[in-house]
Formats: sequence, C-alpha cells, structure tokens
Amino acid sequence: MATASSGPAELVLTGGRIWTGDPAAPWAEALAVGGGRLLAVGTDADALALAGEGTERRALDGAFVMPGLVDVHNHHALAGRTDLFELSFSSSGSVEEVLAAVREYAAGLPADAWITGGAWGSNLRTAISNDATRARLDEASGGRPVMLMEDSRHNRWANSRALELAGITADSDPGEGGVIELDPVSGRPTGVLLESAGLPVEEAMARTRRLTAEQHRAASRRGVELLNSYGVTAFQDAAVSLEILEALRALDADGELDAWVVSSLTVNDQIFGYDPVGEGLVWQGEAFRTEHHRPDFVKIFLDGVPPARTGAFLEPYLPDDAHGDHFLGETTLPPEELWGWLRRTAERGLSAKIHCSGDAAVRLVLDTVARLRAEGFTETRYQVAHGQFVAESDIPRFAELGVSADMSPFIWFPGVIPEAIATVLPAERAGRMQPNRALLDAGALIAGGSDWPVSESPNAWEGIHGLVTRADPAGVFPGTLWAEQAITLDEAMAAFTINAAEAMGLGGETGSLVAGKSADFVVLDRDPFARPAEELVRTTVAETWFAGRRVYVR
Repeated sequence: MATASSGPAELVLTGGRIWTGDPAAPWAEALAVGGGRLLAVGTDADALALAGEGTERRALDGAFVMPGLVDVHNHHALAGRTDLFELSFSSSGSVEEVLAAVREYAAGLPADAWITGGAWGSNLRTAISNDATRARLDEASGGRPVMLMEDSRHNRWANSRALELAGITADSDPGEGGVIELDPVSGRPTGVLLESAGLPVEEAMARTRRLTAEQHRAASRRGVELLNSYGVTAFQDAAVSLEILEALRALDADGELDAWVVSSLTVNDQIFGYDPVGEGLVWQGEAFRTEHHRPDFVKIFLDGVPPARTGAFLEPYLPDDAHGDHFLGETTLPPEELWGWLRRTAERGLSAKIHCSGDAAVRLVLDTVARLRAEGFTETRYQVAHGQFVAESDIPRFAELGVSADMSPFIWFPGVIPEAIATVLPAERAGRMQPNRALLDAGALIAGGSDWPVSESPNAWEGIHGLVTRADPAGVFPGTLWAEQAITLDEAMAAFTINAAEAMGLGGETGSLVAGKSADFVVLDRDPFARPAEELVRTTVAETWFAGRRVYVR
C-alpha cells in the first residue's frame, strides 16, 4: 500500500477490483482521495484509515476501476466543432449515403451557407473523382458551397461553388505535396483535393465563416465532454491553432477544463488551414500554459497518407499512370529542414510529435533524433505518430533512441483505410501494418491514440480490442491484420494509460493509480480480464473522475 497523506480523505472507495497500471503493485481494492489527489491506493483498511467525520464513503461492490484513459493523439477541438457546428456522417457510408446526408443537412441552411464536415471513406475516392459525381454534390447542396473531409482528414471533396469561391481551376497551383484531381474526359477539377490543394477552400470558407472565440471555447469544451464520456482524463491534441490554445487557456482559468491536455504546436500545415503556423505560432505556446494545459510539443507533418500516395516509402508504390513504376512518395521537409526545426525547438525545451505514415518518413525521424541525442538533447521527447509501416531494421531504434510509437489502432484494424492502402501497395507490404508486438519486444514505449475525429469516436476500447485481437471490433470487416503482432490485454491497457502519459510527459501526474498522483480514474461496467477478448469492445464507462471530481456518469 502507498499513501501520500495522513488524511482526512474527502472520498474513500472500498471493495473494488482496481487495476492500478503500476507494475510494482498492479491490483488494489480501495482508494482514498483528497485535494484532487490519490491519498492511498491499497486495501480497504488502508483507505479507511484516512477517513474522517466528513469523508464520503462508498462501497464499489466489486466494480472494476482503472486509471483514467489517456489518448496520445486526437484533435479534440475539431471533433467538438464538428459535433456542434458541422455535418457528421460515417466514413463507412456509400456515395449515396453521403449525398443523402448533405441533402438533408442543406435543407435547414440559408441559401449561401457553407456545408462542411465529414468524413467520407478513402475507399470512395475513385467513385467521387469525376464531373458527374461533383454535379450530384452540387444538386444535393442546393448550390451551397460544400467542403467535406476524407477519413484521414488530409484530403477534401469540394463542390463546384466551393471551387469557384476558392478560385481553383485545372491550372491552379496545388501547393507543395498537393494534387487537384481532374476528370479524365473534361480535364476539369473533380473537387477531390489532396493535401495542401484543399487549403484555398479553407481560406475561402474562412472569409465568410469564421468561429468566434466563444465558439472555439465551446468546441474545446464539447470535445473534452465527449472524451470524458469515454473515460479519457488526459490527452494530447495532435495539432493546435492559436484559437485552440486560447480556448484551452480560458477553460482552465475558469475551472472548466476537465482533463490534462498537452498541446502540439503546428509547425507545417497542409491540411487544417491554420494561420499562423510555424514561426508565427510555436514560440507563443508558453503564454497559454495553465495548471492542466501544457503546450509542450510541436507537430510536424513529415508525409501524407498512403491511399493518396503521399506517404514516403523506402520501396515503391504499385505502378499507376500518374506516378510510374518507381514512385516512393516524398517527405514534406528535406532532412536538413527537419533537423533545423527539431534542434531549434529542442533548444527551447519543446518536444515533437511527427506524423509518419511511410517507413521512409519513420527512418528520417530516427536518423534525425540520433543526431540530436548525440548532441546531448537527451531529455526531449519524440513521438512517431501513426508509423503504420516501419522497416524491420528500424524497430530496435525506437528504444535505443527513446522515441515513442504513437499508434492509432482505430485506423489500422481491418477497415476502410487498410482496404484503400491495399490498392496502392503490394499485398505483402500492405498487410504488414503496425508491428506492435515487435516494437514492444524491442523495448519501445507504445502509446495509444484514437486520432479522433479521423476515427469516429475516441473509445479506447475499440483500440484495445484491435490491439489484442488484430480484428475489426465492429465485426464489419472480416479477418485479422498481421495477427502475429497482437499484444496482451495488460499491454494494451498500459498503452492507453501510463504509456501514453509517459510519452506526453505527464507520467508524474496521471496514467496510473499511485498515491500522490491526480485522482483520475474510471469505473467500468465489467471486468475486461474476465471476458473473452472478442468482447473487449463492449466495455463501457459507468463513471469518469478527474482530479477527484466526477465529470461523467452514464
């Protein structure tokens, strides 16, 4: 038993089955809470010893309790914005279902209002990239401008009015790494815009539809509320803007931020349309630091996504007419520019989350971090975000260099995105995604992230289910994805608790139930260890507690 105080406790929970996430003492039956912190974690007697006259005492009656879930990769404000202000539909929907959703949503809008939201599945790209389907989108919107995000959030589908307002023609500059897809017959833009090619549409929309500071605050608040409902009490927003930083600062200043938040300050932006980014943003983060908000990371997009052939690989994509037989993709930054950014930010004490979907991008990160470690930057944290594909020879380097694997199992278990990847990579490579078992066996720190709203929810049990079974939790897509890379339930739960907290620099505050840490915990509807692995996704959260306060009850 560990204690952090002699009491008195404000709350004592007894008679539970408590998974602490602490390898030194993985199980307990009681907690004592006071001042927002865990005062004791151990036996009923240990916790009751800290009870006083005013202590609330509660019997758990065998309920399963675990640390609050930690999500190392999401976009909480974008998810909150979509929930409050935009159209939302499933990425597994057909073209007909997307058009129907647009038609229904448009019916309640003014004639010139923008329709934005998502997300359409990346497997629909070929079906929508033509004049005829763009015309159907025009009809569904009633002539209103439309910009819909793809499931990766890297690519967009715009209708004719949106293209007109953005000034996009077949001759427009798509920006670095961007592609304006053209109809093969007419040569006109189809409305499918890859990577940076979509930014002019964001800019056109911003001229008439910009959220107020209060709306940004509402979007962040809503994002955190939804995360709390899934048991999340700490998370890293993977790419923030100045407006998101201010929303988080203001919420915490007013006692309304019900989670630990680590922000990633956006260095280069090919997909969100933030302004400013890079030099204009990353050195401002410190002004927004509060008790629970830590602007400690930068975010670099080093490549794109494989289905759009914007991921950077060591071996070629499958041949196609546009790219030929030997196309590898490319990184968004050359090696020296990446090195410059990581060195300058490390000198300021900033860690980095780096988006890498292809194995060439992963290798460039590892090579660059090796240079930094050799120069003495030993404390700076680095995360390879996604890292779906890692060369076998690079797997041991994660542990050797202290680089965390920020994995998003929500977007790799059998589903829409792996199906799309299988159309652009040879089968023997497309099926070898997320070598999690190998990374763990090599000593790497694996941290779990949802990448919500790229995923449709931030439910960590979908990710845990996928990590343990390598199967689709929804049961829609058959089979498994590289089943040899499955990990255990303990390992998967650690990925979404203490490992993610350590990767974010919050391991001293949260991620495990240890006396002295923040009283962040969840009560589940079941004991996941007592059920078959195939039922893990059915696990739900009954209560979420953050800093000793109950912030969600089912």
